[in-house]
Amino acid sequence: MSASWSYIKGQMGPAGRSFSLSLCAQAQGQGSQSATDNDLTKQFIDLLEGKHNISSCVSTEGVIPVNINIFISFVCVSVFQNGAVPVEPVKKDENSRRGNWGNQIEFVLTSVGYAVGLGNVWRFPYLCYRNGGGAFMFPYFIMLVFCGIPLFFLELSFGQFTSLGCLGVWKVSPMFKGVGYGMMVVSTYIGIYYNVVICIAFYYFFMSMTNLLPWTYCNNPWNTPDCTGVMGTPRTNATFANVSAVVSGLTEIVNRTKRTSPSEEYWRNYVLNVSDGIGNFGEVRLPILGCLAVSWIVVFLCLIRGVKSSGKVVYFTATFPYVVLTILFIRGITLEGAISGIKYYLTPQWEKILDAKVWGDAASQIFYSLGCAWGGLITMASYNKFHNNCFRDSIIISVTNCGTSVYAGFVIFSILGFMANHLGVDVSEVADHGPGLAFVAYPEALTLLPISPLWSLLFFFMLILLGLGTQVFLFAGIYWLLLMDNYAASFSLVVVSCIMCICIMYVYGHKNYFKDVEMMLGFPPPLFFRICWRYVSPFIITFILIFTVIQYKPITYNDYVYPRWSLVIGFAMALSSVICIPIYALFKIAMSEGSTFLERLKNSVKPDPDWGPALQEHRKGRYATAGPESVEVCPLKEELKDEGKEKLKEKEMEKKDEMGLTIPGSNGSTLNPTPSA
Repeated sequence: MSASWSYIKGQMGPAGRSFSLSLCAQAQGQGSQSATDNDLTKQFIDLLEGKHNISSCVSTEGVIPVNINIFISFVCVSVFQNGAVPVEPVKKDENSRRGNWGNQIEFVLTSVGYAVGLGNVWRFPYLCYRNGGGAFMFPYFIMLVFCGIPLFFLELSFGQFTSLGCLGVWKVSPMFKGVGYGMMVVSTYIGIYYNVVICIAFYYFFMSMTNLLPWTYCNNPWNTPDCTGVMGTPRTNATFANVSAVVSGLTEIVNRTKRTSPSEEYWRNYVLNVSDGIGNFGEVRLPILGCLAVSWIVVFLCLIRGVKSSGKVVYFTATFPYVVLTILFIRGITLEGAISGIKYYLTPQWEKILDAKVWGDAASQIFYSLGCAWGGLITMASYNKFHNNCFRDSIIISVTNCGTSVYAGFVIFSILGFMANHLGVDVSEVADHGPGLAFVAYPEALTLLPISPLWSLLFFFMLILLGLGTQVFLFAGIYWLLLMDNYAASFSLVVVSCIMCICIMYVYGHKNYFKDVEMMLGFPPPLFFRICWRYVSPFIITFILIFTVIQYKPITYNDYVYPRWSLVIGFAMALSSVICIPIYALFKIAMSEGSTFLERLKNSVKPDPDWGPALQEHRKGRYATAGPESVEVCPLKEELKDEGKEKLKEKEMEKKDEMGLTIPGSNGSTLNPTPSA
């Protein structure tokens, strides 16, 4: 046997797997001569669970063939699954039915990649630019500290505790399962328009495969006479300045029309070719439609392999954007006029602090960027191991997300400062205050880098990595993008998240949830988070919603005012996700047991018997006797067996007590004492 073991070790290498598999096949025939399949399987499982000492299989010469078979099978499993040496145990998921992340770094990086996306690089800069730069930063940080981070931690702990997705977790209070459906509707809407940006990124990526970026100069058919480029002179017939000089009087009259950059005209006149209104759809943009097909294929390939494979990809996708942003930041701050852009970014315009739109945008950006109320955080956390420190993860991910947004803001506004200096206008007038800002400022910076096509490829490849979804590909697509961004992804996120917080804290009960978190993490939630969950976060969200409704202003795109029918569609999208909550609540009440409305209401909000940790080994305390056996097939812990023995002893003691109450009579009969009235 020792010779066989030496031979096995010598064969471990490129051909190790095929060799081990062949030994398995031979050993099965050898084992069948000395033991039944059931005996062999039992001993093999005992070996994997550590009940047999592996060294005994290789150190003793007179080992029976069954042990040889078990040992070689163990070699096969170890090499095939882990590529490890035979004496290493096979790593198993804690939750074998649902699966877990490969390791904790994968979860953190995946969550960072989920939270840090287009919301940071694309949406945050244009919202900050639209709301006065520094004036947007103050409410943004207020919302981050008192709403964003606490609710982020709430969602992570919620999903991790039950190992269930955004629908299954509502076993905590079945009447509120509509919140889960609302999250799904919100995610659907965001998916519909999110990939507008991704498809455009694909388009820019493909257009960067050239020796000269098409948005570098002003001598293209789509350019106007107002175009003035940084890289060289403007086009010959571009009369951006009409100068009349009176030489004798040493006076000069300068009549300038508004200058525009080639990157802005490329975006507005060529990529969008925007129509005159939201109702004028125009023709289908075939190039953008092709990019849509590519993005769908990429989405399919990314998701088909599941959580295990996606966890491996994030090592690259979550770190690569920071490399590209750093390169653009270094180039941006070295440009002339960059300081003026950064000053605009950091200096608050205090008069805008009282504008409800600024606070509403800050709140929506926090929930949009962190991914709160999408359902994705709950789902990703459900793949964590039960005792994972999700509190630490929530702090790391939230701070990283916020830092990335601020960092991307420095990149954008340094470039805007340079463009303002070159065009001779104020920073606030450089570009449109809309979702196309990133496709004006970033491409402008790329033209200033050496080997600009290469850097352009890398940058738009980065944008592609930051988010994938669906696309709107008509001439009026930009109008629909802005409409959905203002309604489907703003109001709904805030309302759904607020209702989730109220349900957990006031329906399920804050004391119950605090105990659940303590059982999972080993410590209760910090006092600050408990206060935010119960009071601060719901109050701030409610106040902002009321404030926004009172000061409501219809959205506009540049000088275009949206018609009323489009605003009706916007409100319908916003309410469609929220309306799921009361509709399902009424349905659940109607289906619940009870003779009166109050009885049905009480039964509909009670936690489901299956509520709690998914694995039986984690169901302790009040969950010890409530866990369904169907959740996870696993042997009971010794402590559960001890509890069963104690219950049997208690029953025996009760029987003895009953025997002691039976008094024998003189005639052989028994006299049972009657209880007093």
